[in-house]
Order: sequence, then structure tokens, then C-alpha cells
Amino acid sequence: MAKILVVEDEINIRESIFAFLSEKFDVTTVENAEKAIDLFKNQYFDLLISDVRLPGMNGIDLVKRFKELFPDSTIIVITAFFSLQSAIDAMKSGANEYIPKPFSLDELLLKVENLLSIQKLANEKNYYIQEREKIFGEIIGKSSAIQKVKDDITKVSGKNVTILITGETGTGKELVAYTIYKLSQKKGPFIPVHCAAYAKGIIESELFGHEKGSFTGAEKQRIGKIELAENGVLFLDELGDIPLDIQVKLLRVIENRTFERVGGNKTLHTNAQIICATNKNLEEMVKNKQFREDLYYRINVYPIHLPPLRERKDDIELLANYFSKKKGFFFITRENIELLKSYNWPGNIRELQNIIERALILSSDKNLRIDLAMGDISLKNNFIDDNISVDKSLDFLISEFEKAIIIKALKSNNFNQSLTAKQLKIKRSTLQYKIKKHKIEFKNNTIGVKDE
Repeated sequence: MAKILVVEDEINIRESIFAFLSEKFDVTTVENAEKAIDLFKNQYFDLLISDVRLPGMNGIDLVKRFKELFPDSTIIVITAFFSLQSAIDAMKSGANEYIPKPFSLDELLLKVENLLSIQKLANEKNYYIQEREKIFGEIIGKSSAIQKVKDDITKVSGKNVTILITGETGTGKELVAYTIYKLSQKKGPFIPVHCAAYAKGIIESELFGHEKGSFTGAEKQRIGKIELAENGVLFLDELGDIPLDIQVKLLRVIENRTFERVGGNKTLHTNAQIICATNKNLEEMVKNKQFREDLYYRINVYPIHLPPLRERKDDIELLANYFSKKKGFFFITRENIELLKSYNWPGNIRELQNIIERALILSSDKNLRIDLAMGDISLKNNFIDDNISVDKSLDFLISEFEKAIIIKALKSNNFNQSLTAKQLKIKRSTLQYKIKKHKIEFKNNTIGVKDE
């Protein structure tokens, strides 16, 4: 709920604004600028409504102070002494709207809702701009697989066609969609919709919006994401989760660029570019009547496939260094790089980033301890092989498996037996016994096995 601060010395006006707006917003009221500034020290406000003439500090100076502290917030100035010069002064100070008294509370509410809606879109856009300052800044890699993705992005950017991005969870589909948006230099916003996050009865209203009274709980008109994406990009993530009846309406949007709000009769138009993404096999879903064939062909105008991380292992070192250097300078040993490359990464880039962040917590110096961060998952991945030969006895296979684990753990811990025992969750004396049992020996920082 948006937080609004009202600064007004006339008690009747102050209480009327509070009573009217507090039904929809978190409203705080004070009678002078000094009390408002005290609140600024500990609270954030999305919007300021201030009279110009106040006891003590005037409203214009308050607006300047508010704008210094909360540059992304919005401001409405009200006054009974309207003049063109005072309006200009208010706007120069940072006000977004100027309302002369007397005014209707409905007019005030409309301006508040419009400003907060604009502010929300601006904040979303600023967030993505800050997160992705460079065009390909977070699309890391030099492998042929990721170079093809970058080539596809360059080719399709600026062309207002429907795009389908496919790939496993965690491969960076939203990042690719946003990069296309940035390269296209569209004037409108980038509006993401994570389709799997909404229940069947909610996704329709989320996409198309609804009219007041169209269903139980629809107390006011709602603008849908399609409408919000005007002149920009609508990104539909996990498209395969959209119900079949909603797919019909989405097909119309793509084909005719028209739609209606839920409960509405007015036909609306959109020029938003639509980019879809899925981790599902839509062709298989079409065969199983789980996804409309006509919609599939309409969204698949320009497909971009993101390879899983296990198919671009040459990029793992670049990615690991990129994520670690966000927090400062850290060194990743060659052994730990090989450990990362040996893992299959079912969670893809998102899982790799989580491992790096865990390693940053576990590392006591600049040497990034990937081995500690991966723990048991690296051992399981590195030593359980579906193609392992089973023509030996079970006891022999278990013994060889144990020996391989110990050797790998010793190498990853630079032959430090205490750290190796800790990683394997056994006592140091137990580790020493098993080293002796398996006849593992150390020579010049290498590990071997004594001859029988």
C-alpha cells in the first residue's frame, strides 16, 4: 500500500483528505513542514501532498527538502492563492501537480492514482536499467552456444515481432527478453508477467484488466498488464502454464492487437511487442491438446533457445568470476574451477550464482572455497556414474568408490586432512585410517596409490 504524507494547516481540509484517501492508501497527516521533516528522518513516503502557505517553513521549501530525500517520489501542491508564478515555482521545486483550492476530493484521488501508477512504472524501468547497465552486461560467455544467442538478440532487436524464448529453468530467459527490450529502445515499459504464479481465475484479470463490478471483489477498474505495456514489451514467462481458455484470448491479442477488459464491452488496442518464454516442450503439449496449435505457431515467429549450463561449460569460469567479483576480488583455484565444470548444474546459472554466494560466506580469505560451498552435491555428481561397470563384486565397487571420493576431496582441499575430514563429515583419525587402508600416498603435491 502506497504511503502518502499530507501537510495542511487547515484542520477541516486535512481531516477531509485523510478520511477520503485512507480507504485506499496509508495516509499520515501533519499541520506544518517542521513535523513533516521529522517524519522524513525515519519513514519513506511515495507521495507528498502539501499546502503552499504553511506556518513556519513554506510548502515550496518543504517540496525541495522532500525531493532531496526522496528523488523518486511524487508531489502534489495545493493552495488557495493560485498564481501562474507560484505554479511555476512549485514545478521547478519538484512538484508533479499543482491544484488550486477549492478542489474536489475525486479530482485529488484521480491525480494521486495517476501519479502513483506512473511512479510504479518508472520504478520498474529504473530497476531494470540499474540492474542491466550494459546491453550484454549480464549475458556472460564466449562459447559458441551463447554467441548464437547474442547474435539472435541482435538480429531480432528493433523488429516488432513475437518472440519465443525456450530453455530450462535458470538459464536466463527474462534477462534475454529484457536485453531485446533495451536494444529496441522502446519508449514504453518492460512489463513481465510470470504466468505460473497466478491461479486460473486471476491470470485473466492480470493480463487483460477488469471493469468495476465485473466479479465479486472487483471494487474498481483495474488496468491489465497488456494495457500497461503500451509502446513497450509484454514479457509472458512460463507461457505453457496459461489455461486453454485464456490462450484463445491471447491469440486474438497477437493476431488482431485487440482485447477487452474482463466484464467490459469496449475494444482496446495494443502496440506492445510480445515476448514469450517457457521451460516446457510446447510441441509436445500441442500433441497432447494441452496447448493450442494456432497460438504456438503465432508466438513462434522468431525462436531463441537458451542452452543449459551443462552444454556451455566453457563459460562456467567466466560466470563464476563475474558473480564473485561483484563482491570484491576473489581467487578461484584451478581445482575449484574443474570442480564447477564437473557438475551438471540442473538449476543452471541460477544455481551457479547461489553456489558462488554460499562460497563467499564460507570463505575466510580471498581464496573462494567452492568445494565447501558445493559440499555433498559435488561428491554425488562427480562419483556416481550411470555407466559404471558392475562386473566386479559389490565390496570391491564400494571400496573403489570410497577411495575415489577421498582422493578427490584431498585434492580439492589442497591435501589438508583436517579440511578434508570436515568436508566428508568424518573424524580426522578415521580419514587417516582410510588413507592407509586404500594405500593413498602424497608425492610433490600429487596423490597416488602405492603398488601392491
